[in-house]
Amino acid sequence: MLKWFEQETKDEPNIVSSRVRLVRNWDQYRFPKTLTPQEGEELVKRLEFGLKNLEELDGTQYEYVYLEELDELSRRALRERRILNSAILNKKEIVGLIVSKDESTSLVLNGDDHIRMQFLSAGLCLNELWNRADKLDDYINARFSYAFDEKYGYLTSFPTNVGTGLRASVTLHLPTLSQGKKFSSLVGEMSRFGLTLRGVYGEGDENYGALFEIANQKTLGLTEQEIIDLVARMANQLNRQEKQVREATLSSHRLEREDEVYKSYGVLKYARRLSAKDGMIFLSQLMAGADDGLIPFAEPCSVYRMMLGIQQANLMKLSHKPLGKDELDMARAEYVRKELPELA
Repeated sequence: MLKWFEQETKDEPNIVSSRVRLVRNWDQYRFPKTLTPQEGEELVKRLEFGLKNLEELDGTQYEYVYLEELDELSRRALRERRILNSAILNKKEIVGLIVSKDESTSLVLNGDDHIRMQFLSAGLCLNELWNRADKLDDYINARFSYAFDEKYGYLTSFPTNVGTGLRASVTLHLPTLSQGKKFSSLVGEMSRFGLTLRGVYGEGDENYGALFEIANQKTLGLTEQEIIDLVARMANQLNRQEKQVREATLSSHRLEREDEVYKSYGVLKYARRLSAKDGMIFLSQLMAGADDGLIPFAEPCSVYRMMLGIQQANLMKLSHKPLGKDELDMARAEYVRKELPELA
């Protein structure tokens, strides 16, 4: 079965992926940070038992595991593939993990909150993901009563999640727009709409790969649908701006763009050593060039899949052994050479 990030979407090339997250707490227990280890273990096992037939909801197959059963490398690889966050990755207490085979749906039990549901998909499909989240949310709530306040909504460990408990986000590829002088002010303006725009792999000039995530800041005072609509609308707006700036660049500097893209392909296709920084930069240039029709691939290619694949933990997982810096650079180059398709 293909992972969600291995699937190709041609709807809007600059829109890489969508994500919807819901956090909930069972009203029979205190928040995770205040639980004793025994209470945390009891919570996870009761939740897991109640969700053991989860696949009956829509036929999706899931894997059930305790985080402590995974080695450090596997946990870090899950972090790189956005299943876990840093706080959960380093948690010492028992954490339950339920993940679908394609990794598009995951539940973290006893993380920052009792239940964190996450839904991922390629392209812009927040409404579809929200419908899936709403359905699973109802399924779980029928078995476990949530901590809920009539005035404030769903109660969560962090005040920033109180209300709907919903985070909707879209990852965009903005290689041209992000180089403009006005981009930093654009990032600042997002807060006026209750949104954040930040680099996926770093901030400012250090965000190699030009991937940015736009997400809602507010979870209180808006309905779930209003949050979904707001994030989707602004993602589309950023996408339009990126296309306008890139089209203007193509009309005046097409030869330079073609040269840049083909050079990137040549390095990626034949390099024997490749740093993470260079890999992300060249793959970003290749992604933009393919989207703009500057370079033809002989077969469909998910550049974003390769961006995930060249991350350190995932490379080590593929190599089945620890790797030093030089070995990582060699493994990264070898991975890209194998995955990159020939030109048409």
